[in-house]
Amino acid sequence: FNGQKAVDGLDFSILQGEFFSLLGPSGCGKTTTLRLIAGFEQPDEGSLYIDEKDVNGVPPFKRNVNTVFQSYALFPHLNVFENVAFGLRRRGLEEDEIRKEVLRSLALVRLEDFERRRIRQLSGGQQQRVAMARALANKPSVLLLDEPMAALDSQLKRDMRRELKALQRQLGITFVLVTHDQEEALTLSDRVAVLDKGRLQQVSPPEQLYRKPENRFVAEFIGRANFLPIKVVGNQLQFQGRPLSGEPPPNGSDYSWMLRPESLRLGQPAEEENSVTGRLIDSTFVGPIIRHQILLGDDIVVTVEEPSTRSAATPKGDVSVCWSADSGRLLPKEMAG
Repeated sequence: FNGQKAVDGLDFSILQGEFFSLLGPSGCGKTTTLRLIAGFEQPDEGSLYIDEKDVNGVPPFKRNVNTVFQSYALFPHLNVFENVAFGLRRRGLEEDEIRKEVLRSLALVRLEDFERRRIRQLSGGQQQRVAMARALANKPSVLLLDEPMAALDSQLKRDMRRELKALQRQLGITFVLVTHDQEEALTLSDRVAVLDKGRLQQVSPPEQLYRKPENRFVAEFIGRANFLPIKVVGNQLQFQGRPLSGEPPPNGSDYSWMLRPESLRLGQPAEEENSVTGRLIDSTFVGPIIRHQILLGDDIVVTVEEPSTRSAATPKGDVSVCWSADSGRLLPKEMAG
């Protein structure tokens, strides 16, 4: 668009019946990717396959996909029944078949008694369900979801996540979700594709994405992360000249050890644990956890998160930061930024 590449060299597959998410910050290319799948945009090069058929040049209405938009795109002058029936009428189905499919779809989203309601009489969550029912009525092989929960409050969003995941499992069709919400992607998805500046950064199941990110961008975008600069000297890992336990990489000398805050703890190191000394500079109570900020040396600050029930006393002054040798991931310096 305007000389800029919205997506660049994407290459991945989505499995049949999979809940797949496209995750990334605003402007990363995730919505453009969804529009390419839907047929609203055409790629400048490369191919797109749906059900093993090349759909380049195939218009949206001839693709067996349906989209639930962020705005829901419901018709305010039509009632719930007619909104859900809209696509079925365009396909020329008989009235008996239309009624059967509309009622089936409304039952799937638990709106059986809402068929005569006007759209303005519905809450945001109910409107979202109507949009889902309309998309499902056409029995697509792929359902595309463009940030459908962005406008919902936090409690309703949590409820809708549970319903959405249960619905996908019940139907067994492929769901492709676009979101910038990390928690949403991790809790709903079988696999997640992380995008940045139009490029694919990683495709992995949620736990692997969190625990074994392939670069610094993924590590920082998926939750909090600490990065310790590591030297490999001979067959030994070193931090600030101190030897550490851990499997040294096969080659290279400069690395960053990515460690999640919850994989660190304060206290005396257990056998085979790594430990470095630092100075506590801040502790914050955050409900179920206490978040500590520890200064290591002159300029490296790490975050340690511990259960708030572990100790009533907050440590002061110099503390030992401990972690197991198999925690986190060693990233080459060029991948760690």
